[in-house]
Amino acid sequence: MRFEPGRLIMHRNVRHGRIGWVRSARVVRDDDRGLLLWVARGAPVANEVTEAGLGMRAMPFTEWITSSYRLAQGRWHGPPVLKFLPTGAAHSVWWFRDDRGRFKNWYVNLEEPGVRWDDGAAAGVDVVDQDLDVLVHPDLSWEWKDEEEFAERLAFPDHYWVPDEKAVRAEGERVIRIAEAGRFPFDGTWCDFTPPADWGVPDELPPGWDRPPAR
Repeated sequence: MRFEPGRLIMHRNVRHGRIGWVRSARVVRDDDRGLLLWVARGAPVANEVTEAGLGMRAMPFTEWITSSYRLAQGRWHGPPVLKFLPTGAAHSVWWFRDDRGRFKNWYVNLEEPGVRWDDGAAAGVDVVDQDLDVLVHPDLSWEWKDEEEFAERLAFPDHYWVPDEKAVRAEGERVIRIAEAGRFPFDGTWCDFTPPADWGVPDELPPGWDRPPAR
């Protein structure tokens, strides 16, 4: 399954069959290398929160796993983000920008390979975000991110969606070696990407954005 450039799709994170977050994104390209997405400032999004409106990071994991949840719709308020999901890889790479739209750094999001779906009116790719990440700076130096959250959640294997800590770290270390060598996609590719002028931001998520996860 391939998505046409310019199409609006849903980039979704799922956890044990529940939707964790949804980000509407435009397809920049979709080819043998992978899927490249653009999340515009103000893009419609949704996030799983407790009935009180709190996100997972606002409380200890022990409280989160005993809470009830709902999906709260909103907008992407940060700078626009370019996301690359390499074909078959257990990670994606995001290009973060500053408030003026200039390239700031890469962000390696460790995740299970995406599963695509297409219902016509709505389509998307579902991943399982594995929480541990790698921040890569323009000079190709790097650092682990969210290690404390990763360790906290691993202590609850009956509730956590990451079954293999070693596999997640091994994938991160593999991508770190690529970054240190300055190889694609850490070679400057797409750092100056500008979306087409006619890519508007939709008013809301399309019907079907919350369909059951594909994985």
